[in-house]
Amino acid sequence: MSGKKDYLKSPDLLPIPHSEKNIGAAGFGFIWVGMAVVLAAFAIGGNGVQSLSLGWVVLATVIACVVLGFLMTMTGDIGVEHGIPFPVYMRAPFGTIGTHIPSVVRGFVASCWFGLNTYFGATAMNAIFATLFDFDNWFICFLVFAVLQLVNTAMGIKSIERFADLAAPVIILISGWMYFTLSDQAIAQGRDVWTWIESPATGGAAVTAFMVIIMANMGFWGTLTADMPTLSRFIKAPKNEKNWFKRNKGQIIGNIITYPITQTFMVIIGAVSYMAVSNYDPVVAIQGSASGIALGVLLIMIVFAQWSTNTTANVIPAATIFSNVMGPRMPFWAGVVVAGVIGIVVQPWSLFGIIIEVLLIVGGILASIVGILVADYYFLRKRRVHVEDLYEADGQYKYLNGVNWAGIISWAIGGVGAVIFSNYSFIIGFVLGGASYYVLAKFWWFNKYEQAEIMNPSDELYLGISVGRDWKIKNDLEAEKEMVITAATGGENV
Repeated sequence: MSGKKDYLKSPDLLPIPHSEKNIGAAGFGFIWVGMAVVLAAFAIGGNGVQSLSLGWVVLATVIACVVLGFLMTMTGDIGVEHGIPFPVYMRAPFGTIGTHIPSVVRGFVASCWFGLNTYFGATAMNAIFATLFDFDNWFICFLVFAVLQLVNTAMGIKSIERFADLAAPVIILISGWMYFTLSDQAIAQGRDVWTWIESPATGGAAVTAFMVIIMANMGFWGTLTADMPTLSRFIKAPKNEKNWFKRNKGQIIGNIITYPITQTFMVIIGAVSYMAVSNYDPVVAIQGSASGIALGVLLIMIVFAQWSTNTTANVIPAATIFSNVMGPRMPFWAGVVVAGVIGIVVQPWSLFGIIIEVLLIVGGILASIVGILVADYYFLRKRRVHVEDLYEADGQYKYLNGVNWAGIISWAIGGVGAVIFSNYSFIIGFVLGGASYYVLAKFWWFNKYEQAEIMNPSDELYLGISVGRDWKIKNDLEAEKEMVITAATGGENV
């Protein structure tokens, strides 16, 4: 009987205690260096310089990254403060059953990104084998590369951090080489890197192009913005620290400093790749501008970068979500396998041609979830959460048959608005989703289903690490045993 009741208490979804938060600020920064080297970043740069100068592309990217980095840190505080992942907290704004709908969408998107980045890395791996061993089969490389990444992820977060520590310095050094080499190649064709534009946009068209770059950048990492608690719960933070900035120092260094710098540099490389060979894919560009050992090292960097990105930003979130949907029957490693299978089955090699359009639409839909999370966590609950009830099927987050309709309706409003106004998708989705949820939850839903932390906003009862608390969740069998012992000892606590 207890097994049925415990379906919300999968071991991989339980709160992470302070003692197990093992990623430092430097480690998180290295993880970000690896995560940001992806085809989408290169595509944004390559598409951007077709209508705007590189300076404007860079400015749009910096604006997007700093704003998004701050939003990531805001949602990430859920993981830092309470040690819980994204799909568990989503039970608050969507319900214990309702959480599965937006969570599965996020998990599916993450799995698709895993496939896309694996294909990108596989093309680089295939080029290495073709050059060294005269072996040319990108699909075999794709399957092998996918398996390697999935095994690495299944080994846990510490294994991933160690890989990032190895990959990040290599990525930084080789990225610099790529920029200068490709810039020289572009200049040799009479294309000044900072002034050349393929088809200059003016007036309103230039404003639209500028906004598309901002929204594309935000749309790409909007997936992780919603899901940041899944990663941030492993980041080291001081106990009994109520200052938001000091408590989230490890996050801030990665999200607001390392991420914008790295992402911007990758956008620049995509731009100069397009100027040099009319293709933003640096694998194609470096094959035309390097040879021998230099070419091999560059291609290895691409492989390392996709590996580092996928394990942290895509497979971990997707596996955690699938584990949440299936409960204890699906351990984390099984969720990893499911994410990998989806990433292969969607045939990611067919998605490259529409990547910017996909970023705008998907980013807006996920931005609606980000807005709902911010409204629920900061403006309604004021960071206080009845964490024990998040793991109870009959607790306060059961709502109406497990669904919080304020969250579902708000997500639909924000998502539809983002699709209609796709050039401003992230902003529209975030604002509409968050505002709708605040109004519907505060003045309708929470009047019907009272929330303990809102009715009694007690720090001691409902805050986590900032009051020195590690949340401990007992499964139903443990709770039953405790009740029996308490009854047998006459109510004494033994």
